Amino acid sequence: MDPFQNQSTLSRTTFLQATDLGGLDDGNATGRKNMLQLIQLRWIAVLGQVMTILVAQFLLDLELPLKHMLALVLLLVLFNVGSMLFLRAGNPVSNTQLFVALLADVGILTAQLHYSGGASNPFIFLFLLQLTLAAVLLTPRSTWIMVGITSACFAWLALSKQTLILQPAHEQGLNSLYVVGMLLCFTLNAALIMVFMTRISRNLRMRDTHLAAMRQAAAEEEHIVRMGLLASGAAHELGTPLSTMAVILGDWQHMLPFTKSPELLQEIDEMQTQVMRCKAIVTGILVSAGKTRGESPTETTVHKFLDQVLEQWRTLRQPRQMLYENHFGQDMRIVSDSALQQVICNILDNALEASPDWLRVEVIRKEDNLILTVMDDGPGFAPDILAHLGQPYNSNKGQPGGGLGLFLCVNVARTLGGSITAQNLLSGGASVTLSLSLSAIKLENGEDH
Repeated sequence: MDPFQNQSTLSRTTFLQATDLGGLDDGNATGRKNMLQLIQLRWIAVLGQVMTILVAQFLLDLELPLKHMLALVLLLVLFNVGSMLFLRAGNPVSNTQLFVALLADVGILTAQLHYSGGASNPFIFLFLLQLTLAAVLLTPRSTWIMVGITSACFAWLALSKQTLILQPAHEQGLNSLYVVGMLLCFTLNAALIMVFMTRISRNLRMRDTHLAAMRQAAAEEEHIVRMGLLASGAAHELGTPLSTMAVILGDWQHMLPFTKSPELLQEIDEMQTQVMRCKAIVTGILVSAGKTRGESPTETTVHKFLDQVLEQWRTLRQPRQMLYENHFGQDMRIVSDSALQQVICNILDNALEASPDWLRVEVIRKEDNLILTVMDDGPGFAPDILAHLGQPYNSNKGQPGGGLGLFLCVNVARTLGGSITAQNLLSGGASVTLSLSLSAIKLENGEDH
């Protein structure tokens, strides 16, 4: 099998596994949020049951088994406290935990209805609230089980022949306490369904959005792998002809026809400079791809690394004016990273192309982050470019392959635990900011190179 194809397959598998793990983590976060919604709803149920019991017993003079009903309220409180402790312990919340929580609510509601009129209690339709929650939170199989359980509870209450002292008296309209109870039950059901279904649906939408973003990131990373393999192969092929050209140009410098012509010698020097630049680019590609060409990572410092990168770039590109302000503060030891160097150079290249006359580079430290901002006085970014920053082929240059440089920069920065943002300046021009976590490249005291 082709080793490049094998590496691409391995990378794709790794990215998909990472996406699946991320999806599981996000699904657990959604489950915890939904469990929190059930806990809040249960506190409302506790308050509502206490108020209903007190009103029925002392204002309506209905004879109710207070000891049993208040004991059920206490049991509901204890279960809710246990649910809160379960969440605070950081335990995962799966379909089983949510099913058990809803089952406990159904059980306590059934017992309360049994002591207050059974199937004739107008609040029996609170079962519909539990079924609505189950339909949204649980799997289809668990939801149908919940339908069977609530139906069995309803049938049991009907067979227990418990009667409510309140008479239906539907003909009295709102003058009937039974009709008023049904109205309260309907209003309570509608309000709770609207409030909590909206919150739960928002949790589910946030989960779906996060999963979609992770799938997009996995697709972009696979695209980078393909491009990296292609670039690595091309770099291997270019290495030999570039070395041959360097040798030939070195020989030309000592040949009589060229030594007699200062103009030709100057052109040969320029050609040698460009060949060395091409070899440096090839070396950088191979180092990033993990090949043997190039030097191993070495210890350096933030100031030394940035000064060298910017000085080398200034020598090669020779911008008309570049202001460099380093306000990083106290220096620190880091690992020299060729990928980070390429990201910085790519950002500078884009800025120079937009603004050949003026550039400004500012470096600051914000907490544990290195913030590098490149500003120019060019035309700025188009709104659609800013809206899709970092996506492949997102460019206004109008040429094939445009936009890949910034796409690679964004993904390399993300791999190093950083990010890249861009904006248009009010005074004209644009700025691109690289934010990088120093923990990704710093060396602790005593750490091996």
